Amino acid sequence: MKKITAFIGSARKKGTYSAVQEFEKNLKKLGDIVFEYVFLNDYKLEFCSGCKLCFDKGEGFCPYNDDRDALIAKMEESDGVVFASPSYAFQVSGRMKNFIDRIAFIYHRPRFFKKTFTAIGTQFIPFGNQTQKYLESVGNNLGFEVLKGTTVIIPEPIQEKQLKKLKANIKSLSERFYKRLNMKKPVKPSLFKIMIFRMTRSGLQSSDLKLYDYEYYKENGWFKSGYYYDINLGPIQKAVGGFSDFLGRKLFK
Repeated sequence: MKKITAFIGSARKKGTYSAVQEFEKNLKKLGDIVFEYVFLNDYKLEFCSGCKLCFDKGEGFCPYNDDRDALIAKMEESDGVVFASPSYAFQVSGRMKNFIDRIAFIYHRPRFFKKTFTAIGTQFIPFGNQTQKYLESVGNNLGFEVLKGTTVIIPEPIQEKQLKKLKANIKSLSERFYKRLNMKKPVKPSLFKIMIFRMTRSGLQSSDLKLYDYEYYKENGWFKSGYYYDINLGPIQKAVGGFSDFLGRKLFK
């Protein structure tokens, strides 16, 4: 049994909700799935004040006592995660963006490895997919194994032709997501991801500022590992990693 959690950035239970419901329906046809909806509108999340305490000292120093940690726990307890948002002014909704801002410290200390992630963007216009692409980049930065999502067109009222296309897109995404969800071996990181990891850790070691990121990397053994998690790297990946270590020490010294 796999647990999937969908985080929805819409205040209305209409187009975006319908797309995620279609996703759930298709997934449950493929296997034993537990599916949870998280409507961000139902949770208390203060606006980020930019104090940087979560970055510099750790998330425990955040001045707000709200539902942030409960939402993070839902991701930690899931095998797969979906971020879904309507397009507002060609970007994610304000609710979704504030949620991302509040967990942005995880960009520095990624943790959701070996968990499958995808994004669903919904919009009225039949071109562009900025919302989907942005959410996919968020998933990568949080540490997830990101599967390319989809953007579906949902005008009001939706016509039969558009509804059929929506269902076809979501069905395809569901099948790809389920396949990735059940892969036993973790996906090998790209060369770019290896470079980012190795440059970051070398920079932390070289810097005179010993922020919380340094302690986090040390606690996880990342100063001695080839990547965030145990995986066999090929000769080219190892060479790129070694060069990135050197580059990180030079740039951040």
